[in-house]
Amino acid sequence: MRTSSPARRRTCPEPGPERFSTLNYRHAFHAGNFADVLKHLVLTRVLVHLLAKDKPFRAIDTHAGLGVYDLEAEEAGRTGEWHEGWGRLDAPFPPEVEALLAPYRAAVAATRARHGATTYPGSPALIREFLRAGDKGVFVELHPVDAETLAERFRSDSRTKVMHLDGWTALNALIPPPERRGLVLIDPPYEVRGEIDRLGEQLLRAARKWPTGTYLGWYPIKEVAAIDRMAARLDAGLARPALRLDLMIARPDDPSRLSGTGLIVINPPWTLRQEAEAFLPALAGRLAQGDYGAFRCEGLGPEA
Repeated sequence: MRTSSPARRRTCPEPGPERFSTLNYRHAFHAGNFADVLKHLVLTRVLVHLLAKDKPFRAIDTHAGLGVYDLEAEEAGRTGEWHEGWGRLDAPFPPEVEALLAPYRAAVAATRARHGATTYPGSPALIREFLRAGDKGVFVELHPVDAETLAERFRSDSRTKVMHLDGWTALNALIPPPERRGLVLIDPPYEVRGEIDRLGEQLLRAARKWPTGTYLGWYPIKEVAAIDRMAARLDAGLARPALRLDLMIARPDDPSRLSGTGLIVINPPWTLRQEAEAFLPALAGRLAQGDYGAFRCEGLGPEA
């Protein structure tokens, strides 16, 4: 039986011995997996919040990937990870959780109407479904072939712009945006040593440069101690409120295995913590691989 912890804070166990390992998280191989489910659900909740006001906003994706993925293509088929993520969402959740998932489900359906029934949206495609006439989506991708493909997919949409650029460079260059409202999604591939520390440093720097922006920093959970250190630095250094949202689908006692996924959300919508406390236990129960599922919903920064 899959279980999830009933507690709201610090529900994950102590980590085992810490060893460094890279991830090489190329989007095409992992489209629709459990990490995408959490990341994209939180992204859509933030977008829904931005749509509550008439003023335009800008959504910046610093590591955008291809934008749309075919779940029957070779890359996704080779891993089959989507079966343990999006594929497990077919059965309905309780009504209060389904209400939170509804915009995410609708955006996936809209993407499939555009690109085919076996596709799954990356974050650029999800963002596009929420853009109004005055809003902007800026999608940054360093890989030259992926950037070209991404640009072709969004060429006809004047609300979007694709940039072939290093995502970390773009983060510093693109904020604050002219609209002064919006979000930044930071979703690096974690191919080099120290990327978790870099995420924390870059989030602190960005939040000082554009204090009112909402930032979503994604990380894989393999080495819990490294993530705890990053969260502690953010807790001490942030001048704005933030959330740490973790979803565990396996016991974090083997640092060579991806056992969970998480997001740091700086300047979260005021409703997001309550929403996360509803959907995180539901996802932990549904997406657990084996007999273990857990979650964390923890405040960081001055209002923690």
